[in-house]
Order: sequence, then C-alpha cells, then structure tokens
Amino acid sequence: MIIDSHCHLDNSHLYDQLDDVVKRSQSKQVKHLLTICTTLESFEKIKLILNKYENIYGTFGIHPHETDKYKKVDLKFILNEKKKHKKVIGIGETGLDFYYNHSDKKTQIISFIEHIHAASKLNIPIIVHSRNAENETYEILKSEMKNLKLKVLMHCFTGSKDFANKLLDLNCYISVSGIITFKNSNELADTVSSIPMKNLLVETDSPYLAPLPHRGKLNEPSYIIHTVEKLSEIKKTTKDIVINSTTNNFKKLFELR
Repeated sequence: MIIDSHCHLDNSHLYDQLDDVVKRSQSKQVKHLLTICTTLESFEKIKLILNKYENIYGTFGIHPHETDKYKKVDLKFILNEKKKHKKVIGIGETGLDFYYNHSDKKTQIISFIEHIHAASKLNIPIIVHSRNAENETYEILKSEMKNLKLKVLMHCFTGSKDFANKLLDLNCYISVSGIITFKNSNELADTVSSIPMKNLLVETDSPYLAPLPHRGKLNEPSYIIHTVEKLSEIKKTTKDIVINSTTNNFKKLFELR
C-alpha cells in the first residue's frame, strides 16, 4: 500500500468530490491519506473529513503564508486543539516562505517556533514548508533541537543537496512530490538519489503540483503512483521497494499501526 503523506483535501476542488477522490486513490493502492491544515477555516473541514473517512488522518497548523492573520495561534492554542482530536497526528504545515512573503518574516519565524514547541510537547511530527529560506529553516531547527526532542518531516522537498545533507544530520524525514517527475528537475533528482530510502516519504501536495503525465491538471492522491514510479527510477530500485519503504517510514514517523 501507498501513503500520501501530504494532501489538502479541504481544498474545494477535492472536497466537493471527495468520495470519488478517495475511491480513485484506493484503486491505486493508496490506503492512507494525511490531509494538511493551513488555516483555522481549513481545519473545520478537516475535522469533518476525519470523522467521515477511517483511512484519513490530519494535522493542525498555520501555513507561513497565513501567519499574519492568525497571530493568536500559539503553543497553548495548538495544544488545546490537538487534545480534542485523536486523528490529528502531526503539527503543520508550518515553516518559512521568503519567496512570496505573504506574511511578515518575523511573524513567520515566531509562528514556526510556536509550532515546533507544540510538536515537541506532543511528541508528534512537525510538517515543515521551506521556500527561499534554507539557512533560516535549518538554523531554527538546529537551535531548537538542541533542547527539544523533535520529529521533523520536510515536505515537498525541492532544496539543495547541502540543505538535504543538513536535514539528514538532524535526522529529518524528507518527502518528495510530483515535482521529481518534471522534465526540468534533473538537479532535484540527483539530490534525491543521495537521500537514503530510510528517510524518504512520498506525497502529492494535491490539488497542486500534478506529476507527469497529468502536469497542468488538478492533482489528487491517486496520481501519487507516478511519483512512486519516478522515485524507483531515481533510486534504481523496484516500485515495490519504494512503496514498502516509504509506507514503513510514514508508519514509523507517525507511529501508525
């Protein structure tokens, strides 16, 4: 079975046809989905999804783009939300995005650290977004992990080999998306080839970033099979090994039986 470690099922393009989306994913061996929270409004939909579908788990967090709007979401707020929902198994999507700067950099950093503290206190993984902020992301994680026990999943990795190596030094897990199938992703493929299988997960980030041969269309969890196939090509191994390894890595990281 395959696990989609990062999708946004609350997005209207998926939410409005979710029964069909879930059926299509199951037809492609996708047994479990982790739907990722980005705002308080998205979490309201996620709670409904978790109640309806046994095979779907969720997270709670504020995306770095949105941190200016949700300054009240601090450690105490996150802990209070998590305790109400057993199927919330991760904190995030949090992190830093200095490419768009939709929120103030300082606000993003404060929010990121609050999420880190919550994940550590709860002993569940933190799902990290990093764009144009490799050094800052690494330095914050490195600094916080000196004093905290932290499980980290870097989602939709597109960073440099140096960044990947630094994350591995911190015992992070790294998730790859359909971007690895893109024709201009040779450098990324080379970096991914150097990441040990024991640290890798797969995701769709749907409805975004549809892999080839669906690029330009809305993405959905069933398309993860193309990312799995490309990863097996990059790692020069079989598709079954990629499926088994990434699934076992997810279960280990999220303590899912």
